[in-house]
Amino acid sequence: MKSLAKSRIRAVAAAAATVALGCTALAAVPSSASAAAGHLTVQYRTSASGATADQSEPWLKVRNTGSTAVQLSAVKVRYYFKGEAAGDAYRFACSWAVKGCANITGTFGTLASPTATADRYLEIGFTPGAGSLAPGADTGDMQLRFYRSSWQTLVQSDDYSFDAGRTAYADWSKVTAQLAGATVWGQAPEGNGPTDPTDPTDPTDPTGPPEGAPTLFDDFNYSGHTDPQIAAHGWSVRSNSGGPGVPGATWAPENVTFASQSGNSVMNLETSTAGSGESTKQTEILTRSMKFRNGTYAARVKFNDAPVSGPDGDHLVQTFFTINDLKAPMADDYAEYDFEYLPNGGWGESGNILYTTSWETYRPDPWEAVNAHTESRQSYAGWHDLVVTIDDSAITYYIDGQLFGTHGAAYLPERGMSINFNQWLIDLAGQTSTTPRSYDQQVDYVLHVKDQVLTPAQVGARVSAFRTAGTTFQDTVPAG
Repeated sequence: MKSLAKSRIRAVAAAAATVALGCTALAAVPSSASAAAGHLTVQYRTSASGATADQSEPWLKVRNTGSTAVQLSAVKVRYYFKGEAAGDAYRFACSWAVKGCANITGTFGTLASPTATADRYLEIGFTPGAGSLAPGADTGDMQLRFYRSSWQTLVQSDDYSFDAGRTAYADWSKVTAQLAGATVWGQAPEGNGPTDPTDPTDPTDPTGPPEGAPTLFDDFNYSGHTDPQIAAHGWSVRSNSGGPGVPGATWAPENVTFASQSGNSVMNLETSTAGSGESTKQTEILTRSMKFRNGTYAARVKFNDAPVSGPDGDHLVQTFFTINDLKAPMADDYAEYDFEYLPNGGWGESGNILYTTSWETYRPDPWEAVNAHTESRQSYAGWHDLVVTIDDSAITYYIDGQLFGTHGAAYLPERGMSINFNQWLIDLAGQTSTTPRSYDQQVDYVLHVKDQVLTPAQVGARVSAFRTAGTTFQDTVPAG
């Protein structure tokens, strides 16, 4: 993590400098996809066909029905089932797979809209080691299973994706597949189809904390980077020089743009290069005030693995984070909390990786850092709901409603921070071509609720309430 920490120092210095200067801005979706429209199919069979069993055994194959190769690390497959009891925990296992069990991941999630046959799902993913599928190829057998952590009997007959009669592989539309975040095969249980920026993934939670806490909400409903409302709402679109990124790169406010998707405004950060520092243009937007501390931070962000144009492979960083300035080496009032996605590796990594990092402090020379991090080596291409909560005991990170990592009290902030989004290049070693290329990161909204720890479901409810009321911006968080 030392290489990561060194690189992030440049981001710390740059963001802190921008906030400290108090500079103003320079005058400033996914859609539903049917099975027929996709390029993947999922075949299913079961070897545990009884109505009840000690474990469920969904055996799967994923087939590429398109005309171009598909990277399996960009594929997610979901099998939907009904939990046995509230609070029950489940465990995933891979018995055997042509692609190798080490290259297959299994995680559990809960549905936003439970039905009589499904309130949970098993999501199957692939590491970069699983490789790709050529047109017409499939993964071969994936002999998977899951069971209650107590090893008590489970009932399969009421599970949405289960079919006792399927003892030989065949296409099965009650298992869904996503490619780079878009659903391209299958039908999810009713009310749980693909979401777009107008539909946060979390349901309303009627037991949530009371309304009225100081709140920042921004739907990024602006006409462009020169819109005077950007500065009026407390944001700075960065144009000053400095790190992070490759030497000689510039920060281009004109590459922060806004467009309508599915009737909702979305902010786009474009970063481009032609293989030299002088040709590299990076993007960043941040709050000018460092007034945010404990509470809940949330954003809906679209990460991208592939460039919009040109050759792929650059060591790119796509981010959502909070930060303040380092007053002195090892100062104990420094703080920073990051979501950082590297679609093409970097910092010693060769493939997709997402970091969450909580910083206590650091010293640049000689190097010393105090931080904690959690990482996941898989593709996160597509829209994701990112939530980090800070109370008096811990920092907790969530992705798409699921717990991602928790860092302890040693990393809690002692003073306020700014809220930031940026996209930049670590170096030019990932892609050495001089052909121009550009990458996009999109942001749907940002939310901060001061001194309240919200669940991801409660975040979704707050965002939905703002949008129902037609509110595109609110900031009641006091300064200082």
